[in-house]
Amino acid sequence: MKNFNYTKHIIRNGDFFISSDDNIRIMQARIKSSGDTLHLFDTKRIDSDWSFIEFKPSDTAKWTHGYHRYPAKFIPQLVEKLIDEYIASKNAHINDPFMGCGTTIVTAISHGFKASGTDINKIAYLMTKVKSTPINPDYLDRKIKEFLLRLRFLEGNYLPLSGEQIELLISQRHIERIDYWFTEENKIELGKILRVIYDEDEEIIRDFFLVAFSHVLKNCSIWLQGSTKPTRDFKKEPANPYVALRKHLRKMQRGNDAFYKVVPEEVKNNLGDYLNIKIGDARKQPVPNDCVDLIVSSSPYVTSYEYADLHQLSTIWLNLANDLSEYKKDFIGTSYKKYNNKKLESKIAMDIVDQMYKKSNKKSKEIEAFFIDMQEVFDESFRILKSGGRCCYVIGDTRLKGVDILNAEVFAESLQFSGFELDKIIKREIPLKILPQKRDEQTGRFANNNDANSEAYPIEYIVIGLKE
Repeated sequence: MKNFNYTKHIIRNGDFFISSDDNIRIMQARIKSSGDTLHLFDTKRIDSDWSFIEFKPSDTAKWTHGYHRYPAKFIPQLVEKLIDEYIASKNAHINDPFMGCGTTIVTAISHGFKASGTDINKIAYLMTKVKSTPINPDYLDRKIKEFLLRLRFLEGNYLPLSGEQIELLISQRHIERIDYWFTEENKIELGKILRVIYDEDEEIIRDFFLVAFSHVLKNCSIWLQGSTKPTRDFKKEPANPYVALRKHLRKMQRGNDAFYKVVPEEVKNNLGDYLNIKIGDARKQPVPNDCVDLIVSSSPYVTSYEYADLHQLSTIWLNLANDLSEYKKDFIGTSYKKYNNKKLESKIAMDIVDQMYKKSNKKSKEIEAFFIDMQEVFDESFRILKSGGRCCYVIGDTRLKGVDILNAEVFAESLQFSGFELDKIIKREIPLKILPQKRDEQTGRFANNNDANSEAYPIEYIVIGLKE
């Protein structure tokens, strides 16, 4: 795709559809028709090389990848395979506009590559920052021992060191939600643990402890253990916070030790030159034009505001948002967005929105907002990629209120509107051991496996665009 300097206008002819906006985009007129794109996906066979069924959970949770639970995350082996396929330079720059729990970023750092990305979810940013920061094992061991020593009184047979009184650190802004999810005993114990964590002066050590704290919150609450939906289980016996935290810190320590061994010395000694991640919108990456070699990302889905709900325990304890309802509004594809001045470009997306409109006007607006948001993400991907660079979006199709939501097909069409050549489509089967949650077909929300009536994403695609 060539770049020309056009003033703000639209030209149509037999070869090109040229739309010039603030970024001056040139789009091909020969974009495959919607029917061709749908046929391409219908006839695509599963590529068993991309299912990674031979890998055990201990493989997919290697290094720091097991620091924190995260729903429907893709595995590091997928990122590694894409890097092997498309990266030859030792000085590559890898980007992920939807970092999530940091799988792409950690993998890039482990290879000695520059890594950049964003996530609007503040706890996701914290996870990624900690998981991609190797800490000297001896130093971390000492800091963990000091931390646990200060908390030994929580075992019941010890007094606080030097008789000190540890005050509770509990956000009063979210006290009602905390009381909703936690027993009084665990609330007090968690409040003391959090106070000791924030007494740590060194940021990366403090953040390391915060990620461990965040991870154990679900086990220590009355949140229904097997559910990704915010559901209380009054029969549940919550885990003891100190015991759960101590156990998980040791697991994280082992992960850091392994990660530290594989990260190149140059990266460990100059991490600030290699790691550039921000809390922010996927449509605004913190990097200049034409600097990224490869984008590997798994975007949220139409009901992406669920991620704010799924991580609400961390949000309320770490005081990451003033108001949970307001916090949700920034997530891509949320029901709070209404676009009256932006239009869909993908014909497939338009058809999906029209079908959903007959079932639910509200849901049709959510889907429309999601695909408009994603078109702008693809525009940003085109901006930051070098010529010859590729973007790889991992996405599955799903079904909502009886309507097939063809996310991958829309992505394939939309990438071309952003200027990409549709380079490759990989269809992969998700092994049962890492199968994501199921959805309720009527609501589209994550549901317990016993309650759901449709699998969310038994098959997913990697849609790859090439910037020529």
